[in-house]
Amino acid sequence: MNVSKKKFGEIENRSVVLYTITNGNGMSVSCINYGCIITDIQVPDKNGNLENVVLGFDTIEEYLNDTAYFGAIVGRTAGRIKGAQFELDGQTFTLEKNENSNHLHGGHNGFNRVIWQAEMIENGVVFTHVSEDGEGGYPSTLNMEVKYLLNNENEFTITINGVSDKNTILNCTNHSYFNLSGDIKRDILNHTLSLKSDKFLPIDEKLLPTGELADVSGTPFDFQNGQKIVAGTETDFSQNHLAGKGYDHPFVLHSNQDQEIYLVDEVSGRTLTVETNQPGVVIYTSNQLDGDFKIRGVQARPYLGICLETQGLPDAIHHPHFPTIVLVKGNEYTAVTTYRFGVI
Repeated sequence: MNVSKKKFGEIENRSVVLYTITNGNGMSVSCINYGCIITDIQVPDKNGNLENVVLGFDTIEEYLNDTAYFGAIVGRTAGRIKGAQFELDGQTFTLEKNENSNHLHGGHNGFNRVIWQAEMIENGVVFTHVSEDGEGGYPSTLNMEVKYLLNNENEFTITINGVSDKNTILNCTNHSYFNLSGDIKRDILNHTLSLKSDKFLPIDEKLLPTGELADVSGTPFDFQNGQKIVAGTETDFSQNHLAGKGYDHPFVLHSNQDQEIYLVDEVSGRTLTVETNQPGVVIYTSNQLDGDFKIRGVQARPYLGICLETQGLPDAIHHPHFPTIVLVKGNEYTAVTTYRFGVI
């Protein structure tokens, strides 16, 4: 196992550093201390060719202009909070409105916009950050740690820990866009996704959960036996149209750390198995990915990547029947997700 670092760029005279973790098989994960962003994951295809399987950029300037959260740790809360407001312990907290009237992915200066402290360890990198009381409107001083580890079984594990000095809310995820074709040779519409989930959360026109837990049976949201992503773009099902002809939906996982998420690209032969301790996963098929920019030479367009955002259920603070995202003072928040790459 090898961990190396080099300068990636500067933000206001502060260095942004690129770390690369490489295992004995040649698989590597590269990340920067700005937003804990994963910039590159090199894994072999069925013929042994190493190629990058996540969307990202080669310069810090591109990441500073990025609004798609490529590869970043997002928080304090992933997803949307309705009305950018919530009540906790009898007090109302007002957050930044950064998507119409709602709060999205921690606000304008969420975890994805922070230069984290970083330390190289034997098989990975540990990032730390102190989020001050009142930052973005959130209560409590929050001590955060994000650990990226790689092993020789081609397993990459993300562990996110947080400890707060007051009751607060916390729900983080990594926002990588996966494309198993390698170096964005094709879009992800013919990737096959399998999920151990029989319930999804319908959304409203603002992409907020309605609070309903809907059965996936008989809908394009049934991935229990595997289904190509393209199914969600060719259907007349109203939920797919609300999301922009695809998926931008939370799914409730009925199994954890049990190969509950499985993605396959048959052409390259690459597979990705995701296991987590989190209650849900938001599947986003980059339906809104558009604009006058390129992703390593490829023009931005929908369906270039799929996000597998393992997390608590979005906007849970407004839905008491969802698993709680309240972090009690002194308790530790721990979210662990492992990504295992293989071939068929």
